[in-house]
Amino acid sequence: MYDLILKNATLPDGRTNMAVGVTDGVIRTVAQGIEQAAGKVIDVIDAKGYLLSPSFVDPHFHMDAAMSLGQPRLNRSGTLLEGIALWNELKPKLTFAAMVERALAVCRQALVQGVLHIRTHVDVCDPRLEAVRALLEVRRRMAPYLDIQLVAFPQDGYLRCPEARVNLERALDMGVDVVGGIPHFERTMDEGAASIRALGEIAAQRGLALDVHCDESDDPMSRHVETLAAETCRLGLQGRVTGSHLTSMHSMDNYYVTKLLPLMAEAQLHVIANPLINLTLQGRQDTYPKRRGLTRVPELLAAGINVAYGHDCVMDPWYSLGSHDMLDVAHMGLHATQMTSMEQMEESFSMVTTRGARVMGLQGYGLEVGCNADMVLLQARSTIDALRLRPPRLYVIRRGRVIASTPEHRPVLQLEEGTSELDMTSTAYLQQ
Repeated sequence: MYDLILKNATLPDGRTNMAVGVTDGVIRTVAQGIEQAAGKVIDVIDAKGYLLSPSFVDPHFHMDAAMSLGQPRLNRSGTLLEGIALWNELKPKLTFAAMVERALAVCRQALVQGVLHIRTHVDVCDPRLEAVRALLEVRRRMAPYLDIQLVAFPQDGYLRCPEARVNLERALDMGVDVVGGIPHFERTMDEGAASIRALGEIAAQRGLALDVHCDESDDPMSRHVETLAAETCRLGLQGRVTGSHLTSMHSMDNYYVTKLLPLMAEAQLHVIANPLINLTLQGRQDTYPKRRGLTRVPELLAAGINVAYGHDCVMDPWYSLGSHDMLDVAHMGLHATQMTSMEQMEESFSMVTTRGARVMGLQGYGLEVGCNADMVLLQARSTIDALRLRPPRLYVIRRGRVIASTPEHRPVLQLEEGTSELDMTSTAYLQQ
């Protein structure tokens, strides 16, 4: 007996004509054909051969700054450092109500795109901790729809900002989930390394995960990820630590990277790249050839390191665009990393779904029996099709309940011979 059945679906692994049966918000059956339970009224969605995916995951976001574009002014240089300076100008003026309103708006945008799991960093350097209070409230209100993890993020430097050490502990005591850091923004390389050691010890003592903005720089000598890997092993945090951005790896000496990759694999680090933001913020001081700053994604994957993509920003001091569509992120990422083989494109899809779920440590994620029924039906025939088209999310399903839907898009082509519907999915295209 099922509350919901999705039939005639294509799954990310290529299986077709599949049916998924849901009861009490949990997937109970995944098979080719499910007999409907006699005597019980159920909802049935005919997927029409389209792609049924687990819900999208954004493991790196800044919800406290989202939708604040232009406050107090625009980032004219387009650099990371001007963005931080703008945010510091805005921080004293932030209000609880305004942050809640902006965060709820971006959450609603994410839901429509099928994003049901977000890890967001929240600045703890304002002694009022207004951003922390606001995002705790947003997490509470969005709990029926979104899994939100909060990272205590000392934006101005854990050691550099006088209030950061006390405020970070206060934020964790208030219910923030993850310890954060930004070693490359400390005053010196030594202080950056010291901040990683201190933050790692806090994570170990509290039994929490650690997610560090690490080496978000064009400087090839910014090598805090080496310290992050070493401290992860020293503290026994393997599998619980994430290095976000790692853009300096783009500029590092190849010989050094051959040493670094095994160290990261030994520490079981997760890595998050943010293609939309890394491509636009990095290399701003270059002439030509101009570096694009994205970390070494294919090489990290080949070394057995879990890599996921994050959206990072939506209309804030660092990025003036964004719709919280993780397919846009993966689409940009596969181009920037030249991951355009069929296998690599399929891997790119996993970087906004299953690999992001591993970063967040999500339990019950996926399309297997026993998983939470958090799913997205896309108007595409395959994962590669989805990356190519970034198509409508026909149904967004949270715990077996439809929470968002978009009509199937059937463009009409006007030809001299007559009018015909145009199916842009790859199956129809290849049959022409």
